Amino acid sequence: MITYTLLTVLLLAIGGLFVFDLFIVILSYSIFWYEYSNATPEAAQNRFNKQNLRLFFTLTIPELFFNYITLAITPIGLISKRQQAIKRGETPVLLLHGLFVNQSCWFWFKYKLRKQGFQNIVTINLSSWHSEEALTELLATKVDEMRHQLGVNKVHLVGHSMGGMIARNYVQLRGGQDKVDHLICLGSPHHGSKLATFSIDPLGKTLLPSSNFLQKLNTAPFPDNVKMTNIYTNKDNMVLPNCSNHLAWGEAVEFDRMGHTSLIYRKPVIAATAAALRREG
Repeated sequence: MITYTLLTVLLLAIGGLFVFDLFIVILSYSIFWYEYSNATPEAAQNRFNKQNLRLFFTLTIPELFFNYITLAITPIGLISKRQQAIKRGETPVLLLHGLFVNQSCWFWFKYKLRKQGFQNIVTINLSSWHSEEALTELLATKVDEMRHQLGVNKVHLVGHSMGGMIARNYVQLRGGQDKVDHLICLGSPHHGSKLATFSIDPLGKTLLPSSNFLQKLNTAPFPDNVKMTNIYTNKDNMVLPNCSNHLAWGEAVEFDRMGHTSLIYRKPVIAATAAALRREG
């Protein structure tokens, strides 16, 4: 009887998570289409042709899968564990996740980077219920810890979505410019997102296009001694409009036919990240 009850609860949880995931992906891509079709009126006339239907499934099915995996493994990321970087003298890579997930979302990204020779890879949890300044302070503490532990002067930062914004805040406004060698943003809403209006937490509301946080960040100079790579997709379903993920400085790497969460799982994006981390000067 107990086994049957546990199985029922498990199946309900799996089904409920899938329904929630499906709702988020379909809703976000519906808003994406609304934005796109209003900017490109002729696209609305052909919205049901084979090419557009094929594109719809190309975008939504992988995004559904990657979102589901990310949400399902979130409890694992809550388990406290001390991460140790491995090689002294080698610049570490600190991965910063986005809103409403935790460090567990990086499992595939870390695995693929290690396959390419990067050993000093560390993740931390960034609570969506803390302010951007509190998270930046947490980042600053972790950076100093790694620098002293490994005997290095600088670290690499890779931030997905909101993680990239916290990294930018640290580098541009909180004195981190002399401690970061390379900053890589993946699908970060540099100029906000219209979807932030649906956010129920204070941190998400900082991504409203008119927020004080974004105004301060986007009027602050970017330090010349930090290399910057901005990786994004022009079919991002969470950063709307998609031009909000563009930056006026650094190297831009644009991908097509992939969604927001897909950026931390897809092979071309991980390869572009690894190439950027190896780049000198």
